Amino acid sequence: MTGPEPGRGLHPDGTIAREGAPDRVPAAFRPVVDTTRRRVAALFGPDRLHSAYLYGSIPRGTAVPGVSDLDLLLALHAEPTAADRADAETLGAGLDRDFPAIDGAGVLVFGTDTLLSPLERHDLGFFLACLCTPLLGEDLAARLPAYRPDPLLARETNGDLALALPGWRARLAAAAGGEERRRLARGVSRRLVRTGFTLVMPDWNGWTSDLALSAEVFAARYPARADQMRLAAATARTPTPDPAVLTLLVTDLAPWLAAEYTAVHGPKAPRP
Repeated sequence: MTGPEPGRGLHPDGTIAREGAPDRVPAAFRPVVDTTRRRVAALFGPDRLHSAYLYGSIPRGTAVPGVSDLDLLLALHAEPTAADRADAETLGAGLDRDFPAIDGAGVLVFGTDTLLSPLERHDLGFFLACLCTPLLGEDLAARLPAYRPDPLLARETNGDLALALPGWRARLAAAAGGEERRRLARGVSRRLVRTGFTLVMPDWNGWTSDLALSAEVFAARYPARADQMRLAAATARTPTPDPAVLTLLVTDLAPWLAAEYTAVHGPKAPRP
């Protein structure tokens, strides 16, 4: 039996490898990462914080100074309160203000019970175990299983795209300025590329967070939608306020992708 094809983000046994590591953080981002570690510890303290993680381009080593954002996940001992979320927003805003190397800072906050729950095993659990890099505290990945690029993972990570469509349409209709449309374009396009990739992930038998590669993997299996997915990948990297691009993504590619995803993998398990 041969192992997985090289370059597809898998261990030799076919399970998905963790994609980031502390030693991959580019030099330009080490000051903000070091400060993040200190500020998280000081703001949340051991009574609230179980562990903290980086994810995205910074721990993958692909971040671009002045362009990339800093993405952080906090695991709390208890389920987050309104005060916890407010502190997370304050943390992110302060890092964005103080470090020109990043263009924004996003902080996700969850309780450890949620992250380790059976319902989230193949969504948030996978996200933490494979896409997040430990920054502080005990690594919860040790309590989670190994993951494979199979239909179950595809369904539970992105099988709820249809639920996002009404909100996207409403935001598109209400967007009054270029900055609002740019923010919407960034979020929509990233979600579409990642969903397009996981749609075909089991057949490709691998994992990647690279947007350009994700679009090409999708394009090889859905050539009729290839140009739209490549446009989504380009928009994810360089968001545009162009209403024509947003309209195409939100009203054409997105509903088709949601329907195709459900037909191939079925809907994600409902959340409360």
